Amino acid sequence: MSVSNNFSTFCSNLKMSDNIISKIQKRYKRITKRINQEYRNLDSETSYSLYVGSYGRGTEIWTSDIDIIIHLPYKIYEKYNNYIGNGQSALLQDVKRALQKTYATSHIKGDGQVIGINFDDYISFEIVPAFINKDGKSYTYPDSNNGGSWKTTNPRAEMEAMKNRNLLTNKNLKRLCRMARAWKDNCNVPISGILVDTLAYKFISEYQHKDKSFLYYDFISRDFFKYLKELDKETDYWLAPGSNRRVYKSGNFQSKASSAYKLSLEAIQYQDKEYWYSANNKWRDIYGTRYS
Repeated sequence: MSVSNNFSTFCSNLKMSDNIISKIQKRYKRITKRINQEYRNLDSETSYSLYVGSYGRGTEIWTSDIDIIIHLPYKIYEKYNNYIGNGQSALLQDVKRALQKTYATSHIKGDGQVIGINFDDYISFEIVPAFINKDGKSYTYPDSNNGGSWKTTNPRAEMEAMKNRNLLTNKNLKRLCRMARAWKDNCNVPISGILVDTLAYKFISEYQHKDKSFLYYDFISRDFFKYLKELDKETDYWLAPGSNRRVYKSGNFQSKASSAYKLSLEAIQYQDKEYWYSANNKWRDIYGTRYS
């Protein structure tokens, strides 16, 4: 038993199984084909769609939703932008109607920006209809809240930034993001997935052990929780890597981070004495039962 083996096993346990990934890919293709048939008279299962969110950034764990952007023709934007009333809501309703030809339970999510599909095996998809901008990279998408508006997102820039920094940190960035998601789920931390990724990205850029092996993952965990707990509670948002969009907090995650930091100190103290059973119980208090 060792720190390296325990955290290596833990990181493996966080990944989606090959069976789940296969299901995701099949459903992604079916959703894409349905929308392409509806709006482009095209049977392609892969054209004009893009994995985004944690799955697109490669920071997902087994509980993650699957986010997809579906690129619609510009004439559809012109149609709904010319609505006198909330054209954004009307667009979402139209895409929902199209998806219901294949998935009868499709629904518009409470944030008024995506269409959701919840499957019986607890894999959930969130579909964002969007229009490519002139830069060929960013997208305009509908927000039906407060009478309707158009918003902009640049997921490719975020994915590229995460990919590049992950390579510079011996793949530790994305592993840290996944571990932080396990902590978020296990401890009911009020923090979004994109904020986890944003703060992990900022933390690891100057971190002294950023390119070390699994042997240092107890220190990486401890120091990341210390970083989180010391962030100013008055700060409302941080800038996402790559896109620099504002990522707002959803609650006080610092207090949960403080508790996790204390538990990590205790776990490391037990490890130093080779009390592995006690140490592992402390890590499980932080990360849940997927920690070996």
